[in-house]
Amino acid sequence: MQAAAPAALARHRSHKPEAAPPTSVAAICDNADFQAKQQAFENGGPKGDVAVHICGTVVAVAAHSSRTRSGVHGYFYVAVAPDISIRIVTNLDEMHTPAWPWVSKGDKVEVVGRYYYDSYRSQGIDWTHRGTGRSWPIPGFVTVNGTKYD
Repeated sequence: MQAAAPAALARHRSHKPEAAPPTSVAAICDNADFQAKQQAFENGGPKGDVAVHICGTVVAVAAHSSRTRSGVHGYFYVAVAPDISIRIVTNLDEMHTPAWPWVSKGDKVEVVGRYYYDSYRSQGIDWTHRGTGRSWPIPGFVTVNGTKYD
């Protein structure tokens, strides 16, 4: 396993949501909603974690998992539009999955989780597991080619 990059930990040290966490997420995947939220953040709109439900094709997978302060994580990228992909963060200590990597380039996925935006270069979807907490009340999941992992 490789150590987490400093940028991955920076979010957890400095992130301060500006609004209360959401209480629900779309019942079906809604890439247009995700893209609107992403665009609003990029245009300087108020920052805060938001619930998203996306689907798309895996375009890249990290070969190795990484250990962070919150556990062992696997990372992959999903194309949600022809020129837009987003990093997916999976907490392998929390999810019921096979050994990493359990996704491959070209897989069709559906993801429910928390979209965070710290900057153009530091954004992604985490809380993709069934667990919830004080800071995030919505259970997430990742479905890969019809198999659901949470």
